[in-house]
Amino acid sequence: MSIITRRRFLEDSILATAAAAVVPPSLMAVDEKKPIGPNEKVTVAILGCGIRGKQHAKELANMADCDIAYICDPDTDRMAEVSKIIVEQKRPAPKQVQDLRKINDDKTVDAVFIATCNHWHALAAIWAMQAGKDAYVEKPVSHNVVEGRRIVQAARKTGRICQGGTQNRSNAAMAAAVDYMRAGKLGEVKLARSIVYGKRGSIGGPGMCEIPASVDYDLWAGPAPKVALTRSKFHYDWHWKWDTGNGELGNNNIHSLDICRWGLGVTGLGRSVVSFGGRFGYTDAGETPNTQVCVFDFGDKTIISETRGLKSEPFNPNFKGAWIFYGTEGIISGTSLFDLKGELVRTFEGKMESHPANFLKAVRSRKREDLTADILEGHQSTALCHIGNISWRLGQTSSPAEARDELKLLKLNDNVLETFDRTAQHLRDNEVDLKQTKLTLGQVLHIDADREAFVKNPKADALLSREYRKPFIVPAESEL
Repeated sequence: MSIITRRRFLEDSILATAAAAVVPPSLMAVDEKKPIGPNEKVTVAILGCGIRGKQHAKELANMADCDIAYICDPDTDRMAEVSKIIVEQKRPAPKQVQDLRKINDDKTVDAVFIATCNHWHALAAIWAMQAGKDAYVEKPVSHNVVEGRRIVQAARKTGRICQGGTQNRSNAAMAAAVDYMRAGKLGEVKLARSIVYGKRGSIGGPGMCEIPASVDYDLWAGPAPKVALTRSKFHYDWHWKWDTGNGELGNNNIHSLDICRWGLGVTGLGRSVVSFGGRFGYTDAGETPNTQVCVFDFGDKTIISETRGLKSEPFNPNFKGAWIFYGTEGIISGTSLFDLKGELVRTFEGKMESHPANFLKAVRSRKREDLTADILEGHQSTALCHIGNISWRLGQTSSPAEARDELKLLKLNDNVLETFDRTAQHLRDNEVDLKQTKLTLGQVLHIDADREAFVKNPKADALLSREYRKPFIVPAESEL
């Protein structure tokens, strides 16, 4: 049996046992605002009434210490749907506004829950904090690296409480697993995997997209270019366009990437990044890759993320997604500990706390340390998604042999080539002819950690931010 086959067999047996134990991924300074007393309700607004906005509405409506005063979305039909959810849970109907700036003008609102499209996350958070409100920001917390840093800077300058929407940070069992690694009990841990497999079909097009009559498209576009859309469906499929989304890497892989970074104890953007993959299996209006591997090099530690959108066997038959840590004394997968032979040793215990409730706890205490996912953590994990995408966007098409040889020359973690081989086989299983539809091997981007930028690479640096559409401009640091 080869080394790769043995390693794969070990991973399979570990993940099969772990499957059942994993919880799936749910201009006023602070001293100018009177603290909220223990018996007072926190008044909140929900910005964005899509999938996550509806989930926030259901969860917040169940909290007796919270009043939902507003819901906001450029689509009036979506607001009506969320209002109905809140009313059905025996709570007063909230006010409905299409423009979030009206909520910022209302001093009675204490906090906002931002579940807008990605391109609105940063500006919505910054404007809210400048208006004296605390902000919960869904993942990915930003559309690009620079505006993610601006959210952190705004939170620190205004003294506001700002939480990233990486819900697994409120998983006490996962925190116990991280503490176990921090204590050195897993030995030396050099590799973590972030795996997200989930079939997504073609989004159709390119063609003309009709803007629903219920949508104020100017407000919906906001910071993004106000252009004619070529996708078939207006809502949700903005994820797969660079102007508004960040692909599946930013949509779902962010959750497990955040856990990998947390468990390894790494900060910042690392030393280098390289990505490979492509949009395979169909031609449509989408721009982002549906098959993508990113290698994040932190020197003595490595994170490998895998994202698949075509039909795929699970990483293990009994396990569809995971974060996996490989140590010299054992392996942690999900919230379970295994020995080096793949035998289950124990499952870490702890409840999954409500992430919004954790945020509201910090809103009351005014203590940033009460947050399980402070915005700095959300920014750094989100930024990994951004730099992985930048590597891919600046890449060149290559044959499998050429790409493999290039990766081999980089002398990255030994698991990188094994991951490449599995990815190539996955594409062949989906009848993707890599001679006809070549994959893209991204640029190797070296990172200047102090600047959160790249080393001598102006083309890559240009993708760290974007051109904004007036008046929806993310402020420069000096303007915060």
